[in-house]
Amino acid sequence: MSTASPAPSAPGPDGGAGGPRSVPAFVAVDLGATSGRVMLGVVHAGPTRVELVETGRFPNGPVAVPRAGGAATDLRWDVFGLWRGITAGLREAAREAAARGAVVQGVGVDSWAVDYGLLDADGVLLGAPRSYRCPSILGAAEEVYARIPAVEQYAVNGLQHLPFTTVFQLAAGADDATWPAARTLLLVPDLITCWLSGRRVAEVTNASTTGLLDAGSRRWSAPLLARLGKEFPGLSGLSDLLPDLVEPGTVVGPLLPEIAEESGLGPVPVVAIASHDTASAVAAIPLGTAERPCSTRFDASNRVEHGRSAPQVAAYISSGTWSLVGLELDAPVLTEASRTANFTNELGLDGTVRYLRNVMGLWVLDECVREWRRGGEDVDLGELLAAAADEPGGRCVVDVDDDAFLAPGDMPSRFRDAARAADLEAPESKPALVRAVLDSLADAYARAVRTAAELAGVGVTAVHVAGGGVRNELLCRLTAEATGLPVVAGPVEAAALGNVLVQARTTGALGAPQDVDLTALRDVVVASTELTTYDPVRAPTI
Repeated sequence: MSTASPAPSAPGPDGGAGGPRSVPAFVAVDLGATSGRVMLGVVHAGPTRVELVETGRFPNGPVAVPRAGGAATDLRWDVFGLWRGITAGLREAAREAAARGAVVQGVGVDSWAVDYGLLDADGVLLGAPRSYRCPSILGAAEEVYARIPAVEQYAVNGLQHLPFTTVFQLAAGADDATWPAARTLLLVPDLITCWLSGRRVAEVTNASTTGLLDAGSRRWSAPLLARLGKEFPGLSGLSDLLPDLVEPGTVVGPLLPEIAEESGLGPVPVVAIASHDTASAVAAIPLGTAERPCSTRFDASNRVEHGRSAPQVAAYISSGTWSLVGLELDAPVLTEASRTANFTNELGLDGTVRYLRNVMGLWVLDECVREWRRGGEDVDLGELLAAAADEPGGRCVVDVDDDAFLAPGDMPSRFRDAARAADLEAPESKPALVRAVLDSLADAYARAVRTAAELAGVGVTAVHVAGGGVRNELLCRLTAEATGLPVVAGPVEAAALGNVLVQARTTGALGAPQDVDLTALRDVVVASTELTTYDPVRAPTI
């Protein structure tokens, strides 16, 4: 395994002893499945806080690419379009920093999980990476489970069942024509990091979503890789394709000379931050993790028990197209009960584990709005949410995690069909339907928080919401009511903020790195963000 390069010396927010006063800044490349952004994070002193400035935004999305002969269509990521947007954003970040009198001291990349690119012996990308929504992946999970049972995999990798996890993608693509030429496998943020620095590494938070990592040791699982090679001969050389793992805060190397010059940033370090966007987001959520007596908790039978002591923590919801609901723990939960409940153990910053479950998220609401607009209706989401707040609540709550809601299309009709199938009165008006969607999401969040607490053996005192869902005040209020817990909303730009904070700590901009722990990073978040608390007004409905 390669070792971390030493972090370059850098002045703190006040310029450092005896040096000229300077303002450190960092560039966060934050890639999502629907858009990408480049953000400049300027670190101010007194108290230390981060100001985020967007210097680039560009669309993203899987591209349908027909195969020769028209027999099938693949969904691929336009990573070259992303690269064009990233380099333009870097140039603008350099200009913005100069205009502010700031000195850029690092670049870091975070993105969505599981998808990867293959490089040949010359380091050339072998085709555009496949999207996790590609139809060619369907059925691969069942084939893998038939040869390596889910219970055996979960005991090692701790991952919930998702049909598009990297290990299933690999099984589906083991016979691809490009596979024999592959020499390196890089997940999307590692690929961009490689293009920036010329160096190939696998950052551990994103690597933990592949299904190939041992969640306990935070290393590639040699036994699981050997088993895959035995069951799928095409994957027999997979371990040779996997780069050395690095933890968040590793300096991978300087920007390549041509990029350093073309962007105007110079040879600043490229830092492997918590490259899974959710890991960066959770790092920037000001969770309270102090242990103290817990007067109320759930036992394994879903009964509320009183007067027992348990670690008491805050839950989080990384709220966007998907919502990731869970807890920050010190160790994975690899029990059969956890596997059956479909909870996942993904790795986080500073040795933590993100113990969570995927919930459908705002995708359902967004698809409803898109469908209405496709029909030519002028829909104002703000007005619709205000009207939904006046609708009676709790009348129609459906399971938004049902597979019926996965695909794009006529979401209003699908939601009403689900309501009727559950013997509920289907909401007909737009405000009533929006209220039902949000009630259903809040109910799903509450169930996930409760189950996570039961399985981890902790009590929960509050729920923190970060990401785009922070802007949905009604959903935050409904979540407080459904959980019976205060909901603390913020920050909105959690992934970019977490990205910047890890870079700032690594390069010494926040003080000696060994003296800046996760709590200290979150103190900077509190100083940088306006947080809103929604208190519950009634008992939980679950």
